[in-house]
Amino acid sequence: MKRLQAFKFQIEPNGEQIRAMRQYAGNARKIWNLALNRQQERHTAGEKFTNSFGMNNWLPAWKQEFSYLCDSPSQTLQQVTKDLAAAYKNFFEKRADFPQFKKKGRSSDSFRFPQGFEIDEANRRIRLPKLGWIRYRKSRGILGLAKNITVSCVAGKWYASIQTEREVGQPIHPSTSIVGLDAGITLFATLSDGTMFEPVNALRTRAAKMAKYQRRMSRKVKFSRNWKKAKARITQLHQRVAHTRNDFLHKTSNIISKNHAMVVIEDLNVTNMSKSASGTLEAPGRRVNAKSGLNKSILDQGWGEFRRQLEYKQAWLGGEVFAVNPRNTSRACPACGHICAENRKTQSQFECVECGYAENADLNAAINILRAGHARLACEVNGAVMPSATGTHRSDSRMAQCHA
Repeated sequence: MKRLQAFKFQIEPNGEQIRAMRQYAGNARKIWNLALNRQQERHTAGEKFTNSFGMNNWLPAWKQEFSYLCDSPSQTLQQVTKDLAAAYKNFFEKRADFPQFKKKGRSSDSFRFPQGFEIDEANRRIRLPKLGWIRYRKSRGILGLAKNITVSCVAGKWYASIQTEREVGQPIHPSTSIVGLDAGITLFATLSDGTMFEPVNALRTRAAKMAKYQRRMSRKVKFSRNWKKAKARITQLHQRVAHTRNDFLHKTSNIISKNHAMVVIEDLNVTNMSKSASGTLEAPGRRVNAKSGLNKSILDQGWGEFRRQLEYKQAWLGGEVFAVNPRNTSRACPACGHICAENRKTQSQFECVECGYAENADLNAAINILRAGHARLACEVNGAVMPSATGTHRSDSRMAQCHA
């Protein structure tokens, strides 16, 4: 089977290369906005959507109109139209929102080379078209054949993300266990075997410093030199928060995926869970401040990214992730099956009003999630057709082994 994997490194360009890369990123942003505007005009006129090949035919005219676009390698501009076509496809298939125009300073600066590059791992350098050789900080070896390189700038630092492709054998997970996982805020993740993971709360721990820097920036003259310095500090702090959260998610997902062949999780809709409760002028919301704090805590956990990491790591190891309906997982009693809101009177403790069974609330939910996963496995083994959360299906013998 083929495995696509990306290897991201920080690169160390010189001043001339930085100026050129900033221009390439700005030109890519310009093409995105031009193409998106043209697509919207065509839609208003009743014309059909144009794919990436059709959008590439617009590039020569734009290069004549905006001569600075000629400074960028043509392939980087063609990759923009390809990305826009993919964004439209995701929108049409209801996987993402409608594509938005990009504004300088509010979107990541990036461009991609699908060919024409060269990687010299021995000397830790990369050669990019029109840019020459650039050194990179080699933190690990690159596995597979490099297919493309995406150059991006985040918080003033430049990175190269190398996407590779290689053939790997069909993996067999070293474990045969199945575990239920309950995601929360007080405890980031609780497994049905009793394992608990404390949250890192990357944003909450830096909220005071973030507010201080934002107050400083608000007192500066907009777009002045001091305003830009204050904005850069906020951007760096946001990047530190993102790195802290991402590091925690990778370490946690690694531990879980390596020790369990099957992981049963709740099919949570984080977007709906974190919606604002402000309401409208006619129907104002209730407890808006409390809901706002809850929304911030939910988004600080990174549940969506955690699920994505868990799914692809399980697929690489030969494991699987099941998503089950979260309905009543925190209210049901695993001992007698009684479902009642009064069973969970506090955030941390579960006590059944019917049989008196008591347990940690998060652990109780994880046990119920595991039971829902067992029920789903039983249906699949008995021949019922149920779609997999990750789009893959395990053989009956393997599922029976994990079910046992």
